[in-house]
Amino acid sequence: MSTTGEPLVPGSGDPRRAGGSGAARLRNYFLTGLVIAAPVGITAWIIWSFVSWVDNRIKPLIPARYSPETYLPFPLPGFGLVVALLALTLLGFLTANLVGRRLVTAGETLLERMPIVRPLYRGLKQVFETLFSQSGSTFRKVAMVEYPSPGMWSLVFLSSQPGSQITSRLPGGDDYVSAFLPCTPNPTTGFFFYVPKEEVIELDITVEAAAKLIMSAGLIQPDIGDPQTRMQALAMNARAAQQARKNATVE
Repeated sequence: MSTTGEPLVPGSGDPRRAGGSGAARLRNYFLTGLVIAAPVGITAWIIWSFVSWVDNRIKPLIPARYSPETYLPFPLPGFGLVVALLALTLLGFLTANLVGRRLVTAGETLLERMPIVRPLYRGLKQVFETLFSQSGSTFRKVAMVEYPSPGMWSLVFLSSQPGSQITSRLPGGDDYVSAFLPCTPNPTTGFFFYVPKEEVIELDITVEAAAKLIMSAGLIQPDIGDPQTRMQALAMNARAAQQARKNATVE
């Protein structure tokens, strides 16, 4: 919004300078409203969809005498989500004591004896423990690797180092890191691979900023100061990495 009260669209300048006709002003007003309303509307739709999805699965499990909708003339959205959060919190509280731990151990022992369920349960448990553990090895670093061809660089998220079973079979052993290369515009899909440390260029940006950069296909650049200076530094690091690999090959 300008100081005179006229709406502004990013990159469009003052709408009075974009064209003197009424159609040009209406176009700028429309785009300004779209820029403001679209993110709010999409965010609200995602939240509402999630709340409705949880309600539809939790409310049928609640006895009618405990449901507020039995006594209210209108539905109460979000009640199922609140019940789910309370149930998970209570489950965590009960698991923290001795009796709860014994019950969890007995349940895990039962699952460990099921041939098909056992690997699925182990994998899911490890993923959730890693994601929600404060000391877990989640994605905390952003880096660049030379992919898919020489001279082309891609953003990757770095996690933990490979385990002993993998490092013992990789050339160089501990000189590898685990990297996840997300796809654009959906960063939840991509490629996972092990890459030598000397071929990785770590970046001083957050994982959130890198995710925005990937999802927007480069339209939303991270706030890293002077872009020109930063790109020059990245280019110098890339050339240094290439030269180091060439020297290693010659030796």
